[in-house]
Amino acid sequence: MFRVDAELVSRAAKDDDWKKYCTIATCAQWSYWAYYPSIAANSFFIVLFGLSTLLFIFQGMKFSRKWMGFGIAMVCGGVLEIIGYIGRIMANKDVFSENPFLMQIVCLTIGPAFMAAGIYLCLSRIVITFGPENSRIKPSSYPRIFIPCDVVSLLLQAIGGGIASVATHTQKSPKTGNNIMIAGLASQVFTLLVFILCAADFAFRTMRNRRQLGAEAFNASHPLRSHRKLEWFLIALGFATLCIFTRSVYRVAELSEGWTGHLIKNQKYFIAFEGALVGAAVVALNAFHPGFCFREEAEGVRKGWWVFRWSKRVASEQSSGGEREK
Repeated sequence: MFRVDAELVSRAAKDDDWKKYCTIATCAQWSYWAYYPSIAANSFFIVLFGLSTLLFIFQGMKFSRKWMGFGIAMVCGGVLEIIGYIGRIMANKDVFSENPFLMQIVCLTIGPAFMAAGIYLCLSRIVITFGPENSRIKPSSYPRIFIPCDVVSLLLQAIGGGIASVATHTQKSPKTGNNIMIAGLASQVFTLLVFILCAADFAFRTMRNRRQLGAEAFNASHPLRSHRKLEWFLIALGFATLCIFTRSVYRVAELSEGWTGHLIKNQKYFIAFEGALVGAAVVALNAFHPGFCFREEAEGVRKGWWVFRWSKRVASEQSSGGEREK
């Protein structure tokens, strides 16, 4: 518990520049924080997400346009993470300021929702690679199901954050906005859980068919299955999904206690379950970007297209030559 110095509070109340008299320990009831956000930790996360975002931009320009949606989602999430951690550093200088607190709680709450959208886009390509017959859902249906659910989650979190911000600014209770944010996060947790179950079911059915049919279970001509980097991509994607899922569960628990609860007032929980988990997820997806791991497939498609065009042109020339000879 923080000690409140009655004399300091009295002096502060009579002075427009009251912050010069206050610290968290002496004016805890006026602070948005129960601690001073760590400059070192938050600077580290700014650098991490900054480099990750730049790398996603570079990777987006380098790889096939089919992964543009994935890249945009990851870049949007990364930018929000950067803004959120900048807000936390600003709060270190002034724990009584409203804007840095709202800046970080809104941006860091909704940022991973964009990253989840990027993850959802990957499953359809995996299903196509290992066989649509092993999936209960058509490959094209995965993004059509999960992306709208993620958009709903994102909108709820954004609307809730906006309502909470306005309420706080007007000295009203942010409870309504906070509850809407919790609903958005809970929706995100549910969507991620269903996604994980669908992916696990597909993996189980694929492995079962492989045990029963052996090599005949797959199309041997597919250019990707013999590549080890696809295996690493699957591991990285699963790891990133579990990181975002665990983080979302933590944020639901955190906000369920309100803005003065035990979890939100302890920096160590935030660093471990928010910063570290989301950071680990983006690093994994940077290292094993789907555009790189599915590159042979894209190259195979391009080569096949050019062979088709060349064959068609040769056939046309031969036909024209035959007609001229006649």
